[in-house]
Amino acid sequence: MYVQTQEAFRESPLLTQVAFDRLLAWLDDGVDSHGERYLEMRRRLVGYFTRRNRPSADDLADETLNRVARTLEQSGVIETKPPARYCYVVARFVMLEDIRSERRQAPLDEMRAPDALRARTLSLVASDERLAVREQRLDCLDRCLEQLRLDQRELIVEYYRDDKRQKIERRRELAAGLGISMNALGIRILRIRETLEGCVESCRNPRRKI
Repeated sequence: MYVQTQEAFRESPLLTQVAFDRLLAWLDDGVDSHGERYLEMRRRLVGYFTRRNRPSADDLADETLNRVARTLEQSGVIETKPPARYCYVVARFVMLEDIRSERRQAPLDEMRAPDALRARTLSLVASDERLAVREQRLDCLDRCLEQLRLDQRELIVEYYRDDKRQKIERRRELAAGLGISMNALGIRILRIRETLEGCVESCRNPRRKI
C-alpha cells in the first residue's frame, strides 16, 4: 500500500527495540561499529534523497531504515550483501512513493502540465541505477580501506588526496619520506590499488569468484 503523504512517513509506527537492534547488527555485518555504520548509512541515504531534490530527505532516510528494520524483525534475515545494496533498493521504492505522493498533491497549474511532471519523474528514475551503483562502490571502498594495513591505508589516501600541482608535491614528499623514488612509489601504490579493486569487486559481487 502506497504512502499517501509525507506526514504518513512521520506517523509510521515506532520501531521496537528488537527491530532496531537487528538493524544495527545487520548493518555492522559481523563487526560491531557501536552504531557508526548506522549513522554512516543514514548520512548516505540523506544524500541520496537530497541529490534527487526530495524536500524531506531526512524523513525519507529514516523511513527507509525503518522499513529495513521491520523486515529484519519479521524475517530475521536479509540475504542481500552488502547491506548498503539492499538499503538503496528500499530507498528507491520510498523515493518513488514520495514522487507519486507529490504528484497527487500537485497544484492545479502543475496538473495541467502532466507531461513535464512525468518527464521529471522518468529522469529521476533513469539516473537512479547509476547513482545507486556509485553509492554501493563507495560503501565497498570504505570497507576495503578498513581491511588494509594502517600504513597502506594512510599511504594511498595521502597519494590521492590533493589535486593538480599540490598532488605532485604531495607525492614527492611521500616518496622522500619513504626513502624511495617516485617510480618505486608508483609501483607500491599500484599494488595497493589492485588489492583494493579486487576487494571492491568481491564486495559488490559476493557470489563471484575473483
